Amino acid sequence: MSKKVLILHGLNGSDYPHWQAHLAADLIKENYTVSFPAFPNRDFPKLKQWKEFLKKEIQHFKPQIVVCHSLANILWFHTCEELDITLDKLMLVAPVRKTCEVEAIKEFFPYPIPKNLKSREIIMAASTNDPYMSLEEAVELQQELNIGMKIMENAGHINAQSGFGKLDCALDWIKREEECENSQN
Repeated sequence: MSKKVLILHGLNGSDYPHWQAHLAADLIKENYTVSFPAFPNRDFPKLKQWKEFLKKEIQHFKPQIVVCHSLANILWFHTCEELDITLDKLMLVAPVRKTCEVEAIKEFFPYPIPKNLKSREIIMAASTNDPYMSLEEAVELQQELNIGMKIMENAGHINAQSGFGKLDCALDWIKREEECENSQN
């Protein structure tokens, strides 16, 4: 049975050539079931609206794996403790610092540090030169969340603008457990 992967974009979406669009296509080719919804008002998001959208999507789709980019991480932090779910994997890519000067997303800040991220395995990916979160801030967040972290050299905000049309390590991390499970059967 194929795993269900929910891919959650940040501010302005993650349309092609963003790595999340590539990941969705690559996962489908590998026979995963993928939901890559567009949040309402993605250029001017409302926290309450995005939270309700996420809750409905999780209730309807029932993912085993969730992949967040940027603002979607913050949405997950605001929402996860209200969800009745335990994921197999949660990927948090390029979260943003706790204070934000971007007017369109001010109501998402400050954000909570959840005690339970609702996943058995969690990885956070951060960049050494992300304009929205310094490496020091990323390490601090990683320690507060008590999770593993992959540090990417000079990857900017880990998006299409910083040269990430594909993020093969994301696909590899999602598939890794599958291969282990398959070899044990």
